[in-house]
Amino acid sequence: MHFVNECLFVRMLIDWMVTSLVLVAATIIDGVRGDTTVTGTVFCDQCKDGAFDSLDYPLGGVTILLACPGEHGQYTVLREETTNWMGAYTTSFAGTMDMGGCRAQISDNGQACGAALGPAQDFRLTLKMFDSQMYTVDPLIAQPAMPSPLCPQSSPSSESPIPSFPAPINLPSPPLQQPSPLPSLPPVTEFPALSPPIAESLPMPPLPPLPPLPPMPTTPIFEASACPYQMWLMAQHKCYWMMNPELKVGSVFGPLAETRYGTNITLRQGLNGLGDPYQTLLREGTTALLNSYTSTQFVYQPTDVVRRLNWALTDGSMQQLLMAGLRFIKANSGQTGNITCKFTACT
Repeated sequence: MHFVNECLFVRMLIDWMVTSLVLVAATIIDGVRGDTTVTGTVFCDQCKDGAFDSLDYPLGGVTILLACPGEHGQYTVLREETTNWMGAYTTSFAGTMDMGGCRAQISDNGQACGAALGPAQDFRLTLKMFDSQMYTVDPLIAQPAMPSPLCPQSSPSSESPIPSFPAPINLPSPPLQQPSPLPSLPPVTEFPALSPPIAESLPMPPLPPLPPLPPMPTTPIFEASACPYQMWLMAQHKCYWMMNPELKVGSVFGPLAETRYGTNITLRQGLNGLGDPYQTLLREGTTALLNSYTSTQFVYQPTDVVRRLNWALTDGSMQQLLMAGLRFIKANSGQTGNITCKFTACT
């Protein structure tokens, strides 16, 4: 069982990294391109161990501050970026300026997963070719006030709590370097608020008749719970499936989904989407459907999940696919509704 969980985590990590790279590449192809590119990721460290593991998840919609030292070593925010639905951010600057002394940090209003913010991370030059260069930033993290109850138990001496950190414009100054001239911008002292909750009512276009869903359980297992797809795939959580995992996607989500995903794909197989926006939509939509059957306070009802997935498929635009997937991801991770996953190992 331990080996299976490790394999699942490795697969999840690869999925996350590949998808992030695809989104970065798509951004560049789409025209947001410059001579100096900076990219990085943000995740919620649910176990408060400072490392990315199987219970952690990427944070979308988080504001990142990119700051560089000025003439007197004082850090000045050059730009703000917001992470996408896979927790990745990318930005570009004109020219091949030396940004080796610059740093990235989550802003104070980016605490999407809890009470503590991790340290700022330095830019690292990873690619330089012709007139272009790329800097990468080690993952930024946020942490809840308490570790998730699903995390492995550790002794108090082994915990490494994250200390408080000053705002990026007052970061401790490294040894003063002589970088190429940077744009002269005033310090940023006010930051925009994060986007409003994503579970807003959306206008739904007319849809073809949809199949009836299996009946809801008379007594849902949890009042408030939201679990990501990785948790649903674990063998020790199979007792929480209130729907037959071998049900065909078409029989649950309707003929439009059957046309897109095929006649033989099952709900369990639908949780294995990799990278492609259509597969991601099915994975997160299936996860949301499972969550809605086990929790009375999950942000979506079963029929709402089915309609939203069909709406995204009916629209046919990549923007709607990504936005629908993002809304499901935030709901499944508990960001919408501020709830956690209540799974324990099945007996």
